[in-house]
Amino acid sequence: MRKRLILALLTFCFLGYSQEKLISEIVIQGNKKTRTSAIIKLNSIREGGVLDSVRIEEDIKRLKRLPSIAHAYYQVHTKDNGYKVVYGVEENFTIIPSANVYTTNNDEFAFRVGLYEFNFLGQNIALGGFYQDDIYSSFGVNIRAPYLFNNRLGLAFNYQNLTTQEPVFLDNGIADYKYNNTSYEILGLYQFNFENRMELGVNYFNEDYAYRSGAVGPNVPLDFDVNKLLFKLIYEYNNLDYDFQYVSGFRSIANFQYVISTENVLPDFLIGWNDFMYYHRIGKKGNWASRLRVGLATNDDSPFAPFAVDNNLNIRGVGNTIDRGTGVIVLNTEYRHTLYDKDWFVLQSNVFVDGGSWRNPGGDFGDFGDTQNFRVYPGVGLRFMHKRVFNAIFRIDYGYGITEDSTNGFVFGIGQYF
Repeated sequence: MRKRLILALLTFCFLGYSQEKLISEIVIQGNKKTRTSAIIKLNSIREGGVLDSVRIEEDIKRLKRLPSIAHAYYQVHTKDNGYKVVYGVEENFTIIPSANVYTTNNDEFAFRVGLYEFNFLGQNIALGGFYQDDIYSSFGVNIRAPYLFNNRLGLAFNYQNLTTQEPVFLDNGIADYKYNNTSYEILGLYQFNFENRMELGVNYFNEDYAYRSGAVGPNVPLDFDVNKLLFKLIYEYNNLDYDFQYVSGFRSIANFQYVISTENVLPDFLIGWNDFMYYHRIGKKGNWASRLRVGLATNDDSPFAPFAVDNNLNIRGVGNTIDRGTGVIVLNTEYRHTLYDKDWFVLQSNVFVDGGSWRNPGGDFGDFGDTQNFRVYPGVGLRFMHKRVFNAIFRIDYGYGITEDSTNGFVFGIGQYF
């Protein structure tokens, strides 16, 4: 009798499970350039699987993060033989130019322009290059295929030949060097889950410094050429949710590098920094955005310190590489407000404050509180956006320094500042 009861219960459980409706069909609609197979590869649900609304919501968030997708949604239809799940997408135009232009009241002028395809072959592969004029000419080529092998594993390759005029800060003044960096980099890309991913790779590069003008130091060479090897680890946590121009959530990107030099002119060093980014919707048209960068490097007393104070990197309006340090703390915070939103076009205003401080080469943590190292630049800006073209945000910012020995100037670019 007992055995019959157990058998009946097992049979009941089996029949109940077997009669549970499963996903019978998955449909992708709205995609024209992006291949259906590329979208299905990224999704976590499969035909024959159990319907899971949490996983579907994550799939939609993942799709909206792709450069090829402007917006995504889903629908679930009940059928006699199971559930039909429809993923709908609105695609971006993904062949776009990039541009960054910046100037200050010291009449400095530099620009970088490029052309990128962010959905090469319909597989969400980014391919492109740039040309830069910053006193000298530079160029680079990049390819990034994050889902080359499957929905978790990919590769990236970068080449650049970058030449700039770099100020070197000596005890008796500032020297100007012509600096060239030629590099080859390969990275393995791995996504652990929806929110966490990692990049691991190596960069082989050559640095060439040539003295041009300014102060000289007894222990600072006028010219040197050195080959280096850089090992890189990037870890990202990303929980951002996008709704066209609006962003909400938290993102953290940690970057660690170990640089080995083949010459004694520049020592081996470690460098690491973390960007913490927080976005919050305010009402229907507002968006508050903040970025905190904290970084440290090996504290060598060298004029070639790795962290730069620069217009186009961290402080809008400050100028082109006006100082260097072996530690950095920078906070960028801004309020973005949509002034006009009609069909494909968006006009957005921007009020910001950029502030930061640096540790002097060979200095201590007290340098962060030194007024000579501390800079605060409030400012205003505008954003002109195309809602159907990836990263088609033309920005204009004007920063005005309120700390000692400050400058002011415009910063132009494509894409949000952060």
